[in-house]
Amino acid sequence: MSSAQREGQTDTASVTCLINSISRFVHLVSCQTVKPMPFQKICNNMVGVLKRLKPVLDDAMDYKIPLHQNLCKVCEELDICVNEARDFIEKWGPKMSKIHSVLQSGTLLIKLQSTSLDICHMIVKSLESPPSASVLANLQHYIQELQCLKKETAMVYIEKALREQREDSEPCKENLKEIIELLKLTSTQELLNETIAVEKERLNAERQKMKGDLEEINEIVNLVRVLRDYVMKTEYFAVKSGVSFPPYFRCPLSLELMLDPVIVASGQTYERQSIKKWLDHGLTVCPKTRQRLTHTNLIPNYTVKAMIATWCEENNNNRSSNSEHNTGNAFEEQKGDNSFRSNGECNGGQNIELEKWELQSPYIHSRSESFSSSISSSDCLLAVSKDVSRVSDKYQITNVLSVEAGGTENGKNNNSNTPNSHSRVDSHPVSNSGLNELTTSSHVNKLIEDLQNESIEVKSTAAEELRLLTKHNTENRIIVGQCGAVMPLLSLLYSNGKGTQEHAVTALLNLSINEDNKPLIMEAGAIEPLIHVLKTGNDGAKENSAAALFSLSVMENGKAKIGRSGAIKALAELLASGTLRGKKDAATALYNLSIFHENKARIVQAGAVKFLVELTDPADGMADKAVALLSNLSTIAEGRLEIAREGGIPSLVEIVESGSQRGKENAASILLQLCLHSSRFCTLVLQEGAVPPLVALSQSGTPRAKEKAQQLLSHFRNQREAATTKGKS
Repeated sequence: MSSAQREGQTDTASVTCLINSISRFVHLVSCQTVKPMPFQKICNNMVGVLKRLKPVLDDAMDYKIPLHQNLCKVCEELDICVNEARDFIEKWGPKMSKIHSVLQSGTLLIKLQSTSLDICHMIVKSLESPPSASVLANLQHYIQELQCLKKETAMVYIEKALREQREDSEPCKENLKEIIELLKLTSTQELLNETIAVEKERLNAERQKMKGDLEEINEIVNLVRVLRDYVMKTEYFAVKSGVSFPPYFRCPLSLELMLDPVIVASGQTYERQSIKKWLDHGLTVCPKTRQRLTHTNLIPNYTVKAMIATWCEENNNNRSSNSEHNTGNAFEEQKGDNSFRSNGECNGGQNIELEKWELQSPYIHSRSESFSSSISSSDCLLAVSKDVSRVSDKYQITNVLSVEAGGTENGKNNNSNTPNSHSRVDSHPVSNSGLNELTTSSHVNKLIEDLQNESIEVKSTAAEELRLLTKHNTENRIIVGQCGAVMPLLSLLYSNGKGTQEHAVTALLNLSINEDNKPLIMEAGAIEPLIHVLKTGNDGAKENSAAALFSLSVMENGKAKIGRSGAIKALAELLASGTLRGKKDAATALYNLSIFHENKARIVQAGAVKFLVELTDPADGMADKAVALLSNLSTIAEGRLEIAREGGIPSLVEIVESGSQRGKENAASILLQLCLHSSRFCTLVLQEGAVPPLVALSQSGTPRAKEKAQQLLSHFRNQREAATTKGKS
């Protein structure tokens, strides 16, 4: 052997070490419990690659095949890779993300495969003399097997989906379906578990500052969101189970029908059980908006709960009898407490009884146009039976799930003493068939041309027709939005013709019901023109402008944009000087805006508290709505100070004593906030004689009202005991 060859050779320690690592790895996998597919398949393939490599390495040792330095280095690399794979399998658990596990294990398998192939080629080159037939046969057969080994199918689809995300292209539905099927994410529970698992891994990578891993996991988080959207839009689970219900009744996290909906700090509504599971895992971002949750309080969303109960009753859909939440009886207690009369264009004053709106639901007006006219846009109705259309005359779903409120054109309180504030469009009756007639793009395009006509009369007529076309027909809203009517309608909001301005703003309100139209309206710069209408329009235009701002506020970032725009000041002014319906619409919009924490201070600074305190007078018919908004504002120091400064404490104590069940609950909540943060306010509350009504409420109120009353009474006792102890000392 030449000196060069001797220099090129090294000892066999690296190969021996690799053989031992392979043996340990194969033993580990054989001893482990069976894992879910396709992860188990990838593990089996890893074993297959290494099991076939081991005889090749044994032959290299037995036949003393020259082991050059480069070959030894590659063996060392493979040894490291084998140990990485072993560590990964040892640490793997069923609560880990399936998608991330497939990507990690699939990447390790590819590395094992390619490095093993390199070793085989190097051994072939190292042969100085013709080896035995068996050695060569082993090598050739193994090389062929390695070259034929395909990437795991699930990994292929996952990588395709991630690549589409990076390229901002539309995700392929077939890819998404394959991922769901191959990873067995075929139940809402499995998809929920995957959502939580990948979020926990993202949080872990963030804490450990693992930049490379964090980038990949963030991509997986987005992929899971895309999978969830796909499931929602295609009703994937509904098709499998045969149970279909409006998507707005699904929890955005569990994707199941909500039995106990609650509101989190971001303003989004979730099923209590699923969001609690999320929070219990230490996750502190909103699953839907990705906002950091400033607190983990869960506020019951009684409005959505009532809507779901009603829908189930009307569609003979029995919810899970095994659930701990027996909602059926609860809603019987709520009925009849609040009813509104819908007195608009479509139903000629038909009386519609509504469930009593609890806690977070003070702002539903049953009015014939827009919000109460449709359960949602057409994308919501496809999977719902025709019977659900009856619900659409009562509720507007899209908005209440992001903390509810509502207001639509032409309605009044069922109290006969309440002033009627009809929109001027009432003077133009249109038959039901005309209202529901499907329009065409060519007709809409002609109307859009008319909106830009020099004649004020032509513009006004076109705006009015668009208003009526979009009043009840969900498909018309889509067509009108897609044809580009938003910009011309917005320009008419600056019209000096008050009728024209009202027709235009109401048409925009109707268009905003469709989820696809909301971003079109926002991106067109609608906030400033709507504020202009709030300041300059007639009563009907102001009311519908406020309702439109509410509709747009349910969009992601909508509350923040509207809050920063100056709209809150204009809404507060409408709260002060508007018609009863205008005040309700202003309160509706302000209530929804107050869910975004920054807006609470803005609402207080705009002077809204003074008018809200005034509206707690039962004679105004807005006590429950005013107290609900004050309850939100009482969570900040400025809000508490203004409530006390404007003389709100006597009114709140009176509501605890003689208000509605929901009014009592919110009033008790405000008083608790005041007392917990200020001994001076606590004294004022006691001076108003709050103890007797609080004792009564602690025994006969709603569960939440009882809790608040008991906390207040306990706080009073603690204060008294502390004062007694201090006096003795």
